[in-house]
Amino acid sequence: MLHGRHTQRKLQLNPEKTELIWFGGRANLELLQSMDITIRLGQVDIEPVDCVRDLGVLLDSSLSMRQHIARITSTCFFHLRRLRKLSRILDIDARKRLVCALILTRVDYCNNALAGLSDSALALLQRVLHAAARFVLDLRPRDHFTVALRTLNWLPVRQV
Repeated sequence: MLHGRHTQRKLQLNPEKTELIWFGGRANLELLQSMDITIRLGQVDIEPVDCVRDLGVLLDSSLSMRQHIARITSTCFFHLRRLRKLSRILDIDARKRLVCALILTRVDYCNNALAGLSDSALALLQRVLHAAARFVLDLRPRDHFTVALRTLNWLPVRQV
C-alpha cells in the first residue's frame, strides 16, 4: 500500500487500470515464471502482463519492441494502401504532405525508444519508409529506393 506523502496528498492507484510488467532478459523472465510475482493493491491482485502501453508506445517485457514496431508498420501500410487509391489525383507535393502527416509522424514518434535495436528489428520500419518513398515519387516496384530517400531528404530508420 501507499504510505507517506502519497496518502497525505490523497493520491491513489486505480487497481482496475493498473498493470504490472516485469522487464528483463529471457533467463530472468523465465525464472520469474516459477515464482508468485503478483502484487496486491487494496483488495485486488495485479497479475503481470507481457506488454503494456504507455503514451502510445507498446513496451514488452524483454524490451524487444516487436509489438510496437508491428503496430506502427500495420497502421502505416493501411494508410499507404488507402492513399494509393488517391495517387492519380494527387500531385507530388500533396502526396509528400500526406505521407509526412500519416506515415512519418508515426515512424518518428518516440523513436528514441528504438535506439539500440538491431537492423533486423528495424527492417519493418525501413520497409515502411521505402514504400512511402515509392508512393510519393510514384516509383515502380523495381525502381530502387536509395535515390528516392535521398531525393526526399529522408534518413534511414537507424539514423532518425
